[in-house]
Amino acid sequence: MLPSTIEIISLESIGCFEEIPETAATIKENAIMKANYVTYNYGYDCFADDTGLEVEALNSEPGVFSARYAGEQRSSENNMNKLLEALSNETNRNAQFKTVIALNLNGKQHLFTGIAKGEITLEKTGNQGFGYDPIFKPEGFEVTFAQLSLEKKGIISHRGKAMEQLIVFLKKLTN
Repeated sequence: MLPSTIEIISLESIGCFEEIPETAATIKENAIMKANYVTYNYGYDCFADDTGLEVEALNSEPGVFSARYAGEQRSSENNMNKLLEALSNETNRNAQFKTVIALNLNGKQHLFTGIAKGEITLEKTGNQGFGYDPIFKPEGFEVTFAQLSLEKKGIISHRGKAMEQLIVFLKKLTN
């Protein structure tokens, strides 16, 4: 829970309707780019995130290109199929989801990183979540992200871990 002195407003409420560029070379740089875009163009303190799936056997691909791994149409189904094909003869299926949140606050930038380690399964299983969730089995679990409840996934996921760091940071500022 965020401190009551923090107000979160949507991009739409500040008049930001354009698609914010995500053209950086890393997940961290994309998060920074998006937060800076809002701060510099609209004058608001802002937090923004970027997330990617990094597969060890593929030299951390798809990484920053996770959403468009199989092309600009951004199809989760095509992305998963391409990844499963790329790993079809691979025994090392270690992977991790990474989220970086960039917070611009009072003229300073703060970064929070959440990582969920796991492995890529041989086939898609489950229907919860989105993206690569049906083929990502987190460490310590025998099911994919897509088989977990959204509450459980929120606690153990990369995004959940990064958000928890952000919330702890903000609470310290307001106490």
